[in-house]
Amino acid sequence: MSTGNDGGTPQEDGVVPGTGAQDAAQSDAGAAAAIALAHALFDAARQGDTATLVRYLDAGVPFTLTNTAGDSLLMLAAYNGHPAIVRDLLARGADADQANDRGQTPLAGAVFKGHTEVVRLLVDAGADPDVGTPSARAAAEMFGRTDLTGLFGG
Repeated sequence: MSTGNDGGTPQEDGVVPGTGAQDAAQSDAGAAAAIALAHALFDAARQGDTATLVRYLDAGVPFTLTNTAGDSLLMLAAYNGHPAIVRDLLARGADADQANDRGQTPLAGAVFKGHTEVVRLLVDAGADPDVGTPSARAAAEMFGRTDLTGLFGG
């Protein structure tokens, strides 16, 4: 059996000296790559880069991904007025009422920004205009977007 002093021969327990540090470095690199990918996907949702986002979602990235503020991909796409992405995320099962850490919903964000088509998509998917802080209904009243309240139904 080796004493492990030769710098690369397995010791009695089968551990090669130095591998722990290498594994940690690889793990850190993997974590950094995953974080960079998540940031790229959040940017894709914000910027309306449907092709990039769909490619990764189809490859298995969860549509439930959220950032450190609790903003989902759906929230970012809705707030920034990207109906194609909103439609795709809803079709995958995204929760139309999922609030971020501040209690804001995708519907309230779309109302605030005046994205009529996105509001329609979210309401059609069952988004509740009376949930969240502020609710979509309250946001419509606060920001003079009362034309959108007609889309909320009864």
